[in-house]
Amino acid sequence: MMVEVICWRISVWLRMVPGKRQNGGQPQTSKTRKAYRSMIFRLSQKLAKKLKTLATDTLPLDENQYADWSAHLFTADRTQYIIMSNTASLYSCVMDGKGITKDSEFIERALSTIRDFTADDGQQFAYRKFIAPASGTIRFAKALNRSVTGSMNELIGTAQMYLIEDQMAPHEVGFKLNGILLSTLKNSEGRKYAEPRDAFKRLTVGGNRAT
Repeated sequence: MMVEVICWRISVWLRMVPGKRQNGGQPQTSKTRKAYRSMIFRLSQKLAKKLKTLATDTLPLDENQYADWSAHLFTADRTQYIIMSNTASLYSCVMDGKGITKDSEFIERALSTIRDFTADDGQQFAYRKFIAPASGTIRFAKALNRSVTGSMNELIGTAQMYLIEDQMAPHEVGFKLNGILLSTLKNSEGRKYAEPRDAFKRLTVGGNRAT
């Protein structure tokens, strides 16, 4: 099945993307342009059903790891929420799922949530340089592997605790999730257990460390 491609052009996002030059005014290389060409959202079956769309394509991890995200729908105290985790680092943010019933609504809200959260978490540079330029074209796909799905289920369980027991706002939950040690992540020394926030800072673009 051909990869579903949704061209998403909104002026607010385009204003964030430099026109013909990247990397501090230097011309883009072919390698840089290729890394910025699109963004992936890997939707869970429940979320794809809610959005009335298909996410059945199998895609490898994007070479621009900052632009590859996985999204799951879950409930807490009978309220729907959507968690979005960067696929490679499990760096996550949470948003309210109410009123989101179409893929276009999801894309708009998801990009806005990621933009605002990374700004508040001191990761705005990564968003502006590696995520916003790729967001002109969105591809939907299914989960990368069971490891990512299992880790996201673990994060969802923790998020539910904060949302229900601590009555924490979805935006604030992300800060807590990104400080959790996860066994599926490796630290800077290559050993098991790392925090999503730290892993996010060590992602690669085109096979090279981005920051």
